[in-house]
Amino acid sequence: MEVAVKVFDLQYREAFKNFDIECDMMKHIRHRNLIKIISSCSNDDFKALILEYMPHGSLEKCLYSSNYILDIFQRLNIMIDVASALEYLHFGYSVPIIHCDLKPSNVLLDDNMVAHLSDFGMAKPLLKEDQSLIQTQTLATIGYMAPEYGREGRVSTNGDVYSFGIMLIETFTRKKPTDEIFSGEMTLKHWVNDLLPISIMKVVDAHLLSQEDKHFVIKGQCVSFVFNLAMKCTVESPEERINAKEIVTRLLKIRDSLLKNVKG
Repeated sequence: MEVAVKVFDLQYREAFKNFDIECDMMKHIRHRNLIKIISSCSNDDFKALILEYMPHGSLEKCLYSSNYILDIFQRLNIMIDVASALEYLHFGYSVPIIHCDLKPSNVLLDDNMVAHLSDFGMAKPLLKEDQSLIQTQTLATIGYMAPEYGREGRVSTNGDVYSFGIMLIETFTRKKPTDEIFSGEMTLKHWVNDLLPISIMKVVDAHLLSQEDKHFVIKGQCVSFVFNLAMKCTVESPEERINAKEIVTRLLKIRDSLLKNVKG
């Protein structure tokens, strides 16, 4: 049996805490789109998790590979898988769980290109079902972090939705939010929002759309719907963002429409 081993760097002061959090989380949550922990190894000077092996690596690796191109259906399916995992974390467990670090490197792909959300070292359970925000000192990844997280160190399920929206944009533009073209007020989100009304070709990954493709208009409309959904995920006000259930519903609708028009 092939496995992956995640070894924690114990010189990093948060490592002990992250190991305990991840072990505790993964003992209690089960979903086809969450990474599975097979076992763990722990003593005073070594801590590691034994995970199921993901032969296609991370979404980040596949997105930026020079010899492998994800097509439009693969990207849609991957984001539906991640949204399904997020829906489970936010709504499918006894208390909502916030992942806190959604990004392409934490999305792993199996033999069949099914996506599995991983790395729960920063995850936070909400202790009360009606509690929308909790205070935290943990920092998420720059570029994917919700504005209220960066300003106030406060996280919520709405913050996960924001990070998902950024990852959705990145998946269809093939541009990182930390790309050197983004500085000051110009962010990945604003770049797409400003250029999308002018031409979708200016923002979409060039590998996804070709004017020679007989399904160019249909695929272009699909990508436009994806970007519009991403904008609803990344609204500045946390309370105005859509939730993970709505994201899954909308992505499935986009994929079904594309399948009907391209393969039907």
